[in-house]
Amino acid sequence: MVVFIDKFCLGGPGPRVAIKDSIDVEGRVTTCGSAAYEHHPAASQHAEVVANVIGAGGELVGKTTMHELAFGMSGVNAWAGTPTNTHYPEYIPGGSSSGSAVAVANGDADFSIGTDTGGSIRVPAACCGVYGFKPTFGRVSRKGVMPKESELDCVGPMAASADMIITAMSMMDPSFIKVSGLKVFKLGLVKADVDAGVKSVFEKAIAKLNFELEYVELPLMSAAYEAALSLINAEAWNAYGGLLNTGSIGNDVSARLLAAKNVTSEELDAAKQVRSSFDEDVNSAFRNVDFLIMPTLPSFPLKLDDAISGAVDLNISRLVRPFNLSGHPAITIPIQRSGGHPVSIQLIAKKWNDEELCEAAKIIDGVIN
Repeated sequence: MVVFIDKFCLGGPGPRVAIKDSIDVEGRVTTCGSAAYEHHPAASQHAEVVANVIGAGGELVGKTTMHELAFGMSGVNAWAGTPTNTHYPEYIPGGSSSGSAVAVANGDADFSIGTDTGGSIRVPAACCGVYGFKPTFGRVSRKGVMPKESELDCVGPMAASADMIITAMSMMDPSFIKVSGLKVFKLGLVKADVDAGVKSVFEKAIAKLNFELEYVELPLMSAAYEAALSLINAEAWNAYGGLLNTGSIGNDVSARLLAAKNVTSEELDAAKQVRSSFDEDVNSAFRNVDFLIMPTLPSFPLKLDDAISGAVDLNISRLVRPFNLSGHPAITIPIQRSGGHPVSIQLIAKKWNDEELCEAAKIIDGVIN
């Protein structure tokens, strides 16, 4: 099983922490899962989030494999290796933080750190039956993280429990202070078009909740998904388009980069307009509810064999990517950790209410699992 692209032991004696290989660790080459960076110089210093974790006593256990250049949702990587989904081996591990999810599911790390530009923490976490948390945009430092500039990307943790997500965040972000006493809250059930299998498991889970529930519509979800794709494509082309000249980029990422080159300034302007409108819609939804709740994935993930053969399913991020556009914090809670099919709940909060969101996820998990 390929999980780590680089194994080592650094720091301690606290929780074991795996680091996605798009995040700098001093003295280690940050390859971003690509042969194009294999011979680049080692990082001269830790990314700020890595320094925070080591300073809080975390023990780094290695850099995890990932979808090349963090530009894909399957986690398949012919050069760095594709990690096997521990609990659901017939399915993809999810991307782009594939190794980070599997390291947690496999028990190789107490928590891992990934990045989420369009669902790249929440999707693999949901595929692998673990927790994945995307903080409010800008909450966790991106200093020392690839790509250097991003309007969408967030650094966040993955873990096997909400308690460990809270521990991870308190180590990653000194401003994160655990909350207590959160007992009663109102949920907004977001209308979402999902496959029958996902819908059945999700509805059985939320039927166990005894919190007040109100139906919520976010009519710009589809437009927000498309807008976020336009923005991430433009960012990826600007950051990595020049690497196509090396001939070292895998076929799937090469094809996506070439397509990303064609994003127009008009499309970007339209995407930014959608961003503003969708942000207002989500903020308005919180006028009557404390948290939004919906499935994380709209369908079961791709089968691994199909993905290796070249199948692509960007639609897997349809319910998560919009909240990268708006910047709201979101967490995925596994309903089924093993057996059957991977299905998870996504919980979304007001911006900067990251602590309350993690505590609510812990409470909900205690009811449904």
